[in-house]
Amino acid sequence: MDEQKFRVVIAGGGTAGWVAAAALVRHLGPNLDITLVESDAIGTVGVGESTIPTAWTFHKLLGINEQVFLRETNATFKLGIAFENWLRDGDRYFHPFGAIGRGLPLCDFQHFWLEAQRRGFGGALGDYSLETQAALAEKFTTGDPMPLAYAYHLDATAYAAFLRGLAEPAGVRRVEGRITEVEQAENGDIAALVLEGGLRIAGDLFIDCTGFRALLIEETLKTGFGDWSHWLPTNRAFAVQSETTEPPVPYTRAIAHGAGWRWRIPLQHRMGNGFVYASDYLSDDEAREQLLAAVPGRPLFDPRLIRFTTGMRKQAWNRNCVALGLASGFIEPLESTSIHLVMIAVTRLLQNFPFRRDMAALAARFNAQSRAESEHIRDFIILHYKLNDRPEPFWRDHAARTVPDSLAARVDLFRESAAAYQEGTDLFRIDSWNAVMLGQGVRPRDHHHMPAQIPDADLERALADLRGAIAAQLAKLPGHADFIARYAAAKVPAAA
Repeated sequence: MDEQKFRVVIAGGGTAGWVAAAALVRHLGPNLDITLVESDAIGTVGVGESTIPTAWTFHKLLGINEQVFLRETNATFKLGIAFENWLRDGDRYFHPFGAIGRGLPLCDFQHFWLEAQRRGFGGALGDYSLETQAALAEKFTTGDPMPLAYAYHLDATAYAAFLRGLAEPAGVRRVEGRITEVEQAENGDIAALVLEGGLRIAGDLFIDCTGFRALLIEETLKTGFGDWSHWLPTNRAFAVQSETTEPPVPYTRAIAHGAGWRWRIPLQHRMGNGFVYASDYLSDDEAREQLLAAVPGRPLFDPRLIRFTTGMRKQAWNRNCVALGLASGFIEPLESTSIHLVMIAVTRLLQNFPFRRDMAALAARFNAQSRAESEHIRDFIILHYKLNDRPEPFWRDHAARTVPDSLAARVDLFRESAAAYQEGTDLFRIDSWNAVMLGQGVRPRDHHHMPAQIPDADLERALADLRGAIAAQLAKLPGHADFIARYAAAKVPAAA
């Protein structure tokens, strides 16, 4: 070991640990000595199998070959999320990646669409999204220039192994073993991890990827946790994988039920299924039974119960410890942001790396950015629950529940004027807020009057041209399953 190098010790593997290891060695490898400690005897949650388009960007940052990644992780493509039964039973809308329509610098597209609706034409909002139309038609392609905004569905366990295969040959040292003690220096910083058998691993910066246990950031440093369960009371999920019974579709399904929602995530070789619920409204036995009744195909193992509390650490970076993934907090998986939050945190760490022990100012900046983004995501998730017409107690309580002031201001603005915005560290764009606000039943009292100046024939023709351009693009796209089979068929046979 080169003692002159800055020593980074990653506690825990899984997606978070190996994302951090692969990124750090790729971009700062010559400056660092990187050790990752994990134990094969300790399982990972391993159900974060859906991503958003920032994963594509992060993979480019790491120089990952997309076709190799897809084959190794049995991945499929994702163009957005279909929300079923969220407003009421039988209702459905689509939250797509990519742009919806085409606005003007002074007036976003939703105002033109709402003006057309007022006049009795214009069709559905999703008619103006290529990603929506491609997803529902089960079509997909990639290329340069990129015709579609997309993300991935992936096998989380295989993904961690894939990243390990990149990180270890590049110089990351993996140490097998359980952590039995976390040593602290006199000033309170973490000094070393001690493993079973007495091996001591010292470091300058420690990255906590120990999952919900949060061994370093919480058990050792007592950082504190901000509990958001008064806004998001879902606190449990069952997860199970099943045999595939149909070609994979290029989108995630989020299907509301009486006390929460369930997911369906198609991979090349199997289907991922989950059932999110609030234990105050549904027992574990009832939840498990409802999940198994809805699973297509034969379950591949008994459903796994995951208990969680929505919220985040009061500091994601405390002293010389940075928490990633579940150790930093948890926002339920409704909009597939868990892997994104790991990737963006690692990106920020790369941008603001502490090459010496003096790191308080860097930590403060990191924490401010992390908090702002997590609170924005929190608000966006609450939005889906708040706006509903379902009759069950769980949903009626959500509709009546007070929301954060930051979200209340956004909803009031949209109700009043159909205005949405994106700023600072906001992850979700104006198009996303529009899709969910309108999909969840918000009908603005007014909208911008600029489109009102356009004659009926001109507005109708402009919207028809947009729809026609999308239809022409759609006609050229191959089927999603056919494209995957040609581009990056998985090594694992579909029947495995």
